[in-house]
Parts: sequence; structure tokens; C-alpha cells
Amino acid sequence: MGAADQHVFDALRARHYPPGRNRLRAHITLFHQLPPSCLGELDRLLKAIAAGAPPPAAIGGVISLDRGVAYRVDSPALLAIREAIADWFAGSLSAQDRGVPRLHITVQNKVASAAARALLAELRRDFRARPLAIAGLAAHYYRGGPWETVATRNFRGRS
Repeated sequence: MGAADQHVFDALRARHYPPGRNRLRAHITLFHQLPPSCLGELDRLLKAIAAGAPPPAAIGGVISLDRGVAYRVDSPALLAIREAIADWFAGSLSAQDRGVPRLHITVQNKVASAAARALLAELRRDFRARPLAIAGLAAHYYRGGPWETVATRNFRGRS
């Protein structure tokens, strides 16, 4: 995300995500798990994609995750980027990553359903759709504890 959007969603996570579980900055997940053997190739692919313009995106709504809350991200262009990456690694995708994701930014997860419903109602009350800046693409490797950044590629083209 762009810096201003990153700040807004990180602040929401800090306020609403269970503190012991909030180990990541706010993000939009395109894939859950690519094999470590793909990481070098993924970095090269992300570099090529990021040479282009950032995809237009918008925050389109507030959605329930049952035991959490997220903001829906509307971006056919970001889904097209995700589809291109999925096609490239088609034989290596997990079952979870073979489907089309519901793009979102999680601000609360793994709480009691009643707490999630209360936050959902609160955030929906004042919600207004708005643009979302997509600054780049990143890949991280989970090593059983902290996440390790493998690649960060900012878009260089003009919107």
C-alpha cells in the first residue's frame, strides 16, 4: 500500500487485532504459500511486473471474517496481476492458492464472534468507499516464527 494507506490500516490493526497475534503490518494477501524453491523466480517475476504502473484499487466495503473484520479491496487490475503470477506457478500452487482470492485488508481476526460483529457494525456505520494506493508487491517467507522478507518491488510506471 501507499504510505498514507499503510499508516491508516496499521493503526486499525493496532487498535483492533489481538496484540499477541498482531505480528504483521496491514497487507493484501495474493498467495498464502509458494514453495521456497520458487522464491528466486518469483522475485524476477515481481521485478518485471513492478516495472509497470500500479494497479488502480479501491476500498469497497467492510466485510465479516466471522471471527474478524476486514476491508474489501476492489481491484480487477490487482487480480489480473495475481492471475498472471498464478499462471506462471500453476504447477506449484497449493489447493488454497488455486482459487481466486477475496482481496481484503484484515484489521481484526481470531476474536469472539460478538466482538467481531460489534466492530463490523461500528466500521460500517461511517464507511465511505475510497481509492487505495498500491505501491508495490512483496514476498515473505515464514520460518516458523518471524516472517522474512524475500522481495519488495515498488511499481515504477505511471498510473
